[in-house]
Amino acid sequence: MIKRYLKPTWRFLIKDRAFSLLNIAGLAIGICASLFILLWVQDERSVDSFHQQGERIFQIYNRNFSGESTEISFATQGLLADELKNKVPEIALASGLDYIASSGSNLETNDKNGKMVGAFVGKDFLSMFTYPLLLGDKTTALTAPDGVAISHKMANFFFGNQEKAIGQTIKLESADELRITAIFEDLPSNSSIQFDFLCSWQSFIAKYPWASRWSNASPSTFILLHPGADPKQVEQKIKDFLYQFVTRQDGFRQELAMQAYPSRYLNSTFKDGFPAGGRIEYVRLFTILAIFILVIACINFMNLATAGATKRAKEVGLLKTIGASRRSLALRYLLEALTLTAVSIVFAIVLLFAFLPLFQELTNKPLSIPFNTADFWISLAVVWIVVGLVSGSYPALYLSSFNPLGAFKEKTSNGRAWLRRSLVVFQFSLSVLLIVGMLIFKLQITFIQQANIGYDRENLLYIPIEGNLAEQYNVFKTRAAALSGVQSISKMRNTPTYIEHHTRGISWPNKTENTTLSVTDEVVGYDFVKTMRLSLKEGRDFSPTFGTDTSAFLINETAAKAMGLQHPLGQQLNWDGRHGSIIGVIEDFHFNSMHHAIEPLIIRLDESWSWGTILVRTRPEQLASTLENLKQLCETMNPNIPFIYQFSDREFSKLYQSEQMVSSLATYFALLALFISCLGLFGLAAFMAGQRIKEIGVRKVLGASVGNVVYLLSADFVKLVLIAIIIASPIAWWTMNQWLEDFSYRIDIQWWIFAVAGSVVVMIALLTVSWQATRAALANPVDSLRDE
Repeated sequence: MIKRYLKPTWRFLIKDRAFSLLNIAGLAIGICASLFILLWVQDERSVDSFHQQGERIFQIYNRNFSGESTEISFATQGLLADELKNKVPEIALASGLDYIASSGSNLETNDKNGKMVGAFVGKDFLSMFTYPLLLGDKTTALTAPDGVAISHKMANFFFGNQEKAIGQTIKLESADELRITAIFEDLPSNSSIQFDFLCSWQSFIAKYPWASRWSNASPSTFILLHPGADPKQVEQKIKDFLYQFVTRQDGFRQELAMQAYPSRYLNSTFKDGFPAGGRIEYVRLFTILAIFILVIACINFMNLATAGATKRAKEVGLLKTIGASRRSLALRYLLEALTLTAVSIVFAIVLLFAFLPLFQELTNKPLSIPFNTADFWISLAVVWIVVGLVSGSYPALYLSSFNPLGAFKEKTSNGRAWLRRSLVVFQFSLSVLLIVGMLIFKLQITFIQQANIGYDRENLLYIPIEGNLAEQYNVFKTRAAALSGVQSISKMRNTPTYIEHHTRGISWPNKTENTTLSVTDEVVGYDFVKTMRLSLKEGRDFSPTFGTDTSAFLINETAAKAMGLQHPLGQQLNWDGRHGSIIGVIEDFHFNSMHHAIEPLIIRLDESWSWGTILVRTRPEQLASTLENLKQLCETMNPNIPFIYQFSDREFSKLYQSEQMVSSLATYFALLALFISCLGLFGLAAFMAGQRIKEIGVRKVLGASVGNVVYLLSADFVKLVLIAIIIASPIAWWTMNQWLEDFSYRIDIQWWIFAVAGSVVVMIALLTVSWQATRAALANPVDSLRDE
């Protein structure tokens, strides 16, 4: 029976090649684009999903209430993990985590050295998370202060294989001798935290005394609940946990909260102290986008099938006359749709293979087509059935409903023209929505990249303080400053684009005992303001001319306002027992993502700070030679450590990688959606020109110009596109305004954005239709009138 249906289907596809190619092209591109999106969505949802105890792992964060504002922070106290485990029965395991150096740490054995990313973690860490050990005991691997667990990759790099590595020693930053106690499998790419080695928490507390003070916060804290424990009850129990160690203060309240670890990656945005979106919004957005593109492709099929109904009217009438039932006809035309969809899926997979490397580069993800999984084939079968049924059901029902007599008289299509027009409006409404979104994405990213962030990020280099540079920073500074291409040099504990350490141990004149303030703090060297090219509202930079500057402070404008200091210069501050005066007020500058408002900042001087970043301001015309000279200097002072540097402007751009990636994806898929819509419009225009070919011939005989005929055929389509713009614009405004609310600093949505998007869509639609209209208008009217 199937063969009986397939034969006429195949004959029709071969006979009407233009119809077949348009449908296959539209469906193939739509399915391919949707599969690309779904590969990305699947990868995003897989992040941190591999932990076997994931549903019981939570990250601790702080909700800080000050007046009417609520801030959250994942920076917690170094002692918090152990205290929670000891005092809260529902908590089975707990661990802190703090990266040793964001740019990686230098390690060496007797005959080899290299740079790897490491972190300090608690002894429970390997028992909480699913990072399987190849050698060693996860319960004891990190109990000793000098114990270190390393990855399989790191073991092979330094020792040749894992068996040789276990029990060996390795030196960290030419100072700390570490004993390898465990080897773990290399971390999968869908782990949100990445590291090559893990050091014990005991060594962290010993190395950084500030981590033992409850007034300081920096590490992350994770807990694992006992099976059956209620997370809501545990969160309620630990809410005021910190007040066992710090004093309550009027005007400020802090409480501990919990976020499920597997959802952390996708839900990183908070509102009023609670998770309120993040990358999950992009996942949802692109899931909807995939559906939109498939719908647009399906609408193409429906439009072209119903528009071409008159070509098949006699076929339907003849089949019904000889006894074919409506059910058999509907099945026949539905089978055509499923066949076209199957062929389109084959072409879509070919396109998927061809463009996968480009998509991997665009998303910066090691995506692969999972041909070896049953889920992939089941998903593909679902796409085939759903797309085939959605796109083919209406044309099948429509064609099979023809009355035999009416079919022979060719009175079949005009009554359903309203449906084709509605589908065209819907298609282009989606296209306009995507194009407006694309424009606003790009404008916001451009606004961020060109915004005045308060310092000059051009020609500013970051060099990590490591090896001999820690103790010989002043020697390096003197030698580097003598280079002709170097303008100025300074240092800081973090980097200008990522200052996260907070303290509440700040007191100032007229501060009441019951008032506290969470302040971002930083440690810098001389010439910091000069090298960063910050603007001073009043006062001066740290200077070796003033011996008292070692106990002085710089603050930003926001800190001065938060402390209520109208005349801050000379005012005395106390920072965790350090007494000093304010010597300068820096104009506010962005030291984090522009998603967040600028926070109060306090800066102190410490030229002997042993880790962090060297800042080098270079002359743009001598950049290449300066980099080579700096490399030679670093290799002379650190012969066993490779020279590494970052450009400030590139590091700033990394803060918005997600937005840039989404903007690029939105651009490509918006253009694809518009292209697919135009394929359908092209087919409809060809059909309409064919339907009115005799009318066109008569008009030309009576003196109508080519322009008149083109206007006649194009006007109706342009009206439909204009209606689509009117419908889509308010929806696009609301949607993009919601997205922009995640930024503390954002563009305003202007009317011209919709005008540009609408103009682009109208012009492309007009070009698509005009090509067919012009072709019909230039045809010989005699041939048109002879056409039967």
